[in-house]
Amino acid sequence: MTEFAVLLAGEIAPTERLKARLQPCRVVAADAGIDHAHALGLKPELWLGDFDSAETSIRSASAIETRSYPTGKDKTDGELAIEAAIERGATSIIIAGALGGPRSDHAFSNLVLALRYAEQGIAIELDDGRERGWPLQPGNRLEIDLKLGTQFSILKFSDVTGLMITGAVYPLDNVAVPFASILTQSNEATGPISVFMAEGHAILLAQVDPAVR
Repeated sequence: MTEFAVLLAGEIAPTERLKARLQPCRVVAADAGIDHAHALGLKPELWLGDFDSAETSIRSASAIETRSYPTGKDKTDGELAIEAAIERGATSIIIAGALGGPRSDHAFSNLVLALRYAEQGIAIELDDGRERGWPLQPGNRLEIDLKLGTQFSILKFSDVTGLMITGAVYPLDNVAVPFASILTQSNEATGPISVFMAEGHAILLAQVDPAVR
């Protein structure tokens, strides 16, 4: 398995856990995602984007391979970075800096991208130091080792059928959940959790260290 980290421009908490998680990865940075590289102790092998938001000082000092794109394009910088990682052989990708930041539309698009590439067979994980996310694949059971009391939600992007959750304060057993329902928000782990979904599009999001600021 070839594992990449893709650094995006959203907020991160450079925790020791996150640093250790990303250290073995090959790294691609998208535009201002390069600003996280130093804090995480990483050196990207590729830096790409339209470079409309990265710090000028970092740009001028960088000796990293770069790819420049016009501002007016039909793909986001994050999308281009994920595709570049796949071109370089990625079979597993951790996307850092995808979940927070000043623009909610960017966070939303990053979640959609995570679903897209997971459905193409790439193992996708989201991690910003405070929260971690995993796309759910229909017919596949996801088992995550969460600590007692960890808050988690399942964010739906469609109607979901056959949803099963064990290891939680609010378990579910073969439940159909409409897209407009908020039934799957704010659950709590009692230890390791197991999630299964027969059909649908959804992401499990867990607050692994919500106290970090």
